[in-house]
Amino acid sequence: MEIREFGIYGGQFVEGEILKAIKEVEYAFEQYRNDPTFLNEFHDLLKNYASRPSMLYYAKRMTEDLNGAKIYLKREDLNHTGAHKINNVLGQVLLARRMGKTRIIAETGAGQHGVATATACALFGLECEIYMGEEDMRRQALNVFRMQLLGAKVNGVKMGTKTLKDAVDAAFYDFATHLENTYYLIGSAVGPHPYPLMVREFQKVIGEEIKVQILEKENRLPDLVVACVGGGSNAIGAFYDFLNDTEVGLLGCEAAGKGLGTKLHAATMTLGKDGVFHGMYTKFIQDDLGQVLPVYSISPGLDYPGVGPEHVHLLESKRASYIAVTDEEAVYALRYLSKMEGIIPAIESAHAVFGAMQKAKTMGKDQIIVINLSGRGDKDMEELSNY
Repeated sequence: MEIREFGIYGGQFVEGEILKAIKEVEYAFEQYRNDPTFLNEFHDLLKNYASRPSMLYYAKRMTEDLNGAKIYLKREDLNHTGAHKINNVLGQVLLARRMGKTRIIAETGAGQHGVATATACALFGLECEIYMGEEDMRRQALNVFRMQLLGAKVNGVKMGTKTLKDAVDAAFYDFATHLENTYYLIGSAVGPHPYPLMVREFQKVIGEEIKVQILEKENRLPDLVVACVGGGSNAIGAFYDFLNDTEVGLLGCEAAGKGLGTKLHAATMTLGKDGVFHGMYTKFIQDDLGQVLPVYSISPGLDYPGVGPEHVHLLESKRASYIAVTDEEAVYALRYLSKMEGIIPAIESAHAVFGAMQKAKTMGKDQIIVINLSGRGDKDMEELSNY
């Protein structure tokens, strides 16, 4: 349908019973998004359950070693459950409860969204099922156990590449067959309207906090905000409050995998083409016939073949820029930050660390970069040791 929130991108490309269910979510979101009681409950949970505001940390040794811009880390890795995902999950679970839904389903790649969803469902006593590709379950076995420990049923998806795209497909199928009592809690800024808008609204607290914190520390705004981009929820959360501050650069770092010259990448913003999939019009990695292709990244949270439509709008309007970071570069940045600051980031977040490191070297010492450190690396230890 012709609902386009972000220039020509976005939309509601679903039909039949799914469209009816999406419309129910849309109406509920519009009813409650500005409701004071709803917002008070949401922000109370962010503060007293998710441990917000998250810290803005000055990376002194990193700054001195790179000999360029001053670097700050927005420590989303310190949130309850270890990533930014809990922000959006708490908002959507509150919405689902107001809609009278008793069963929550979700997709997950790296497992952080699945863990956050299972956590919130445990908090509110809701039934929870998570769809996760079997390849991602292998790579993120620790998070699978965490979800199960929290009471969620984790369904391994055997079809396709057995990764995030296929988990989304399976979750949509479940949603279509259990509409009466089920709410589909999408984890990134993707999917049919209102999901990309809703996820951004629940994640924009990241950028709001960065702005307040950097003004307190430096008495001015940063020159650059950097975040990794798969579907794009942590990045749009970090970027959104700065969109009208045109002196602040915005840089998204996506997954180049084994290299842009190979087929083993997930560089949607760099090599993707406009198309419709998973209920939205945005960019996807696809062939000349419009068939969505398999993608790859060492980081399961970034190996999605599309990207949130608001990011494509920011690219096309030149408000933000996007680069692709290889597995090798991300792992280098992960090791660097670990040894330099004693902070082990998620492999996803390490893509942003690498992009910021490259930018910092070209900037003056009077300039400031904020990296959104979207998650912690505990979940990635086995994969890193194998690498």
